[in-house]
Amino acid sequence: MTNEPYDLRRVLAELKTHPGQYHKTDVAVDPNAELSGVYRYIGAGGTVQRPTQEGPAMMFNQVTGFPGTRVLTGLMASRRRVGLMFHHDYQTLGQFLNDAVDHPVPPVEVSEAQAPAHEVIHRATDPDFDIRKLVAAPTNTPQDAGPYITVGVVLGSNKAKTMSDVTIHRMVLEDKDKLGIYIMPGGRHIGKFASEYEAANEPMPVTISIGLDPAITIGATFEPPTTPLGYNELGVAGAIRQEAVGLVPGLTVDERAIARAEYTLEGYILPNERVQEDLNTHTGKAMPEFPGYDGDANPALQVIQVTAVTHRKEPIMQSVIGPSEEHVSMAGIPTEASILELTNRAIPGKVLNVYNPPAGGGKLMTIMQIHKDDEADEGIQRQAALLAFSAFKELKTVILVDEDVDIFDMNDVMWTVNTRFQADQDIVVLPGMRNHPLDPSERPEYDPKSIRVRGMSSKLILDGTVPFDLKDQFERAQFKDVPDWQKYLK
Repeated sequence: MTNEPYDLRRVLAELKTHPGQYHKTDVAVDPNAELSGVYRYIGAGGTVQRPTQEGPAMMFNQVTGFPGTRVLTGLMASRRRVGLMFHHDYQTLGQFLNDAVDHPVPPVEVSEAQAPAHEVIHRATDPDFDIRKLVAAPTNTPQDAGPYITVGVVLGSNKAKTMSDVTIHRMVLEDKDKLGIYIMPGGRHIGKFASEYEAANEPMPVTISIGLDPAITIGATFEPPTTPLGYNELGVAGAIRQEAVGLVPGLTVDERAIARAEYTLEGYILPNERVQEDLNTHTGKAMPEFPGYDGDANPALQVIQVTAVTHRKEPIMQSVIGPSEEHVSMAGIPTEASILELTNRAIPGKVLNVYNPPAGGGKLMTIMQIHKDDEADEGIQRQAALLAFSAFKELKTVILVDEDVDIFDMNDVMWTVNTRFQADQDIVVLPGMRNHPLDPSERPEYDPKSIRVRGMSSKLILDGTVPFDLKDQFERAQFKDVPDWQKYLK
C-alpha cells in the first residue's frame, strides 16, 4: 500500500494493477455525446440502452476542445471493482458502509501546501474566464440540455455555519459563469440551507469538487434518515478510507473545498433566481437519469454564480452516465446500508443481506435475504419490507427471498418467484405512496385513482420466502461438495 495521501490518483494507480479493471485510450473523442456513446459499449451497464456490458473504468486522454485534460468515466461501474477499491468483499459492502456511518472519521482542515486542488487558479474576474472552456463537462446524449457536471460534490453550510453537508446534483453549464443546479425538493440538506439564504435574500457560498476517490463519492450519497440534518457525510468517506478527508478554505467564497479534488468550482447559489434548464438547446430534455429515460428539462433550476475554477496540473475530469452501473454503485450501496441499519435495530438477525440491483438503478428495487428461526417468525419478512420502505422513501419494489438464494444472481432470485411464490397470496401492493419523480410511470395520467401528483407510486412486495411450516418441502437438490473442483479446469 502506498503512503501517498488518499485521492483519485492513488486509487487509479492501484486499480491499474488489477487486470481488466482500467483502460486508457489516446484516440481523440468528442465530449459532446460521443464519449458516453463509446463507453456505452465498453462498460456502462445498468439500465443503459442495449447493447451494453460491465467493463473497465476508462480514461480518455484526448478530449476534443480540452487539450491537457483527461476525462474518466466508469470508475464505480462495477460492484466488484468497488469492492476491490475498498479492499472489502463486494457482497457485504452494504454492512461495510453501515459500519462507516456508525463510526465516522470527521474531515480536517489542511494548509494550502497540502491542497493540489489549487495548483492552477482561474478567477471569474479574469478577462477570458469561461467555465465552458475550462471544465470538460460532457453531454451524455445529443438531446441533453447542455454539458453536465454529473458527479460534482457540492459542499455548503447553514447560515450560522454550525452544520455542513455534501451532496451530488446534476448541474448544467448555462453560461460563461453560471450553472443550473437541480436540488430535489425536500430531499437534500443543501436545499434546506439554500432556503435559509433565500429567505434572507442572500447568496449561499458553495464549492463543487470533481474528480474524487470513490469513498467520498459514494459516502456523499447517503440521505436521511440514515444521515440526518447536521451529519456531514465526509465522515463516512473518512471511515471507509481510514483517513480523514482534507478540506481547504475557498479562494473566493466563505466555504471549504476538498483539498485533493481534481477540479473545484467556487460560487454562490443565487437567491430567488431561476433558469430554464434547456435554455441553450430547447430540447425539452435534461440528461439520461438512473431509471433509463431522459429526464425532463426543469423550467426553473436554481442558479450558481461561479466565482473561480481551480484544478490540479493535468487534471482529470470525472463523469458518470446517469443510467449506468456506476450510478447503481453510488446510490444502491448506501441504500443497502440504510436498510440494514434500520432492520438490524428493529428485527436483529432476520435480514441477512440486502442488494439493490441495476434493474432499479440502485434506488427503485431491493432484494432482501430473510432468515426465519421458527413459526413465530412467519410474517417477519413482510415487516422487513415495510422497514425498507421506511429507510428509503424512493424504493418501489421489494423482493423477499430465503437465505439459500444468491441475491446477487437475478436468475436465482426469479427462480424463487417461480417456485416459492403464488401470485394470489404473495403479492402485497401499497397504493398512494411517495416515490421518485424520475420514474416516468409516476404521473396522474398513468394511474389517476392512486396518483394525485407526480412522484407518487404504488409500492410492491413480492414475498418469495417459503412458509416456515413447509420449509422441509423446499430443500434445493443437494450436490456433493468437491473442494478441489478447480483442478479440472487446469
